[in-house]
Amino acid sequence: HQFSAVLHFAGLKAVGESVQKPLEYYRVNLTGTIRLLETMKAHGVKNIVFSSSATVYGDPKYLPLDENHPVGGCTNPYGKSKFFIEEMIRDLCKAEPDWNAVLLRYFNPIGAHESGMIGEDPQGIPNNLMPYVAQVAVGRREFLSVFGNDYKTNDGTGVRDYIHVVDLAKGHIAALKKLKENCGCKIYNLGTGTGYSVLQMVQAMEKASGREIKYRITGRREGDVASCYADPALAERELGWKAAFGLDKMCEDLWRWQLQNPTGF
Repeated sequence: HQFSAVLHFAGLKAVGESVQKPLEYYRVNLTGTIRLLETMKAHGVKNIVFSSSATVYGDPKYLPLDENHPVGGCTNPYGKSKFFIEEMIRDLCKAEPDWNAVLLRYFNPIGAHESGMIGEDPQGIPNNLMPYVAQVAVGRREFLSVFGNDYKTNDGTGVRDYIHVVDLAKGHIAALKKLKENCGCKIYNLGTGTGYSVLQMVQAMEKASGREIKYRITGRREGDVASCYADPALAERELGWKAAFGLDKMCEDLWRWQLQNPTGF
């Protein structure tokens, strides 16, 4: 089979777990990417879209985060692994100018396909907020653990930029088109530009589901930052991409999936 580009999604991705298992994160994420790039090179396929992360920015020095914000001051090994891979790909593109790469810095993907047929079903206790919230709403879990309420935010809980997974997928189509321009190495934020707190997300999910979502405040999770949200203007300008779905749509689609799949797949 002939193929002209690779979309590299694979990797370990839990912030808290990465603090506990740093070597595993470096082994899987870094070694896996090196082997992928070597295999691509061996087959003459030199176009890649990489799933990076807003965690490469570390603790934000200013908000919203644009692509010129300093990177590398990561607060956890997961973020460091993404930063190292970005550097690896940038060095490769510099050394071999026939490579093209688009590095997509995801903010916080949530939601599900509107059919209710495709969604997120984490194994064990979810590391991401919204699958956890949805499992409480559907009755799989008794309550949500909220990691910290003493951040410098509007209600003390962490603020993130949540993006509908379908918008994120469309961002990858736009990135593939960019590769065809022989673009070299490009970096883009994929986010909405709006930050919501944990408690605002709980309220939004209560609205979508019509159910009360019980929660308990626990200690901060190691490696978390207080606030993180994007300036997505560059992606709109250069990729013609902009997030289309708002918070209500994200929660409605997530709830439809969870309701149709109460115990997961």
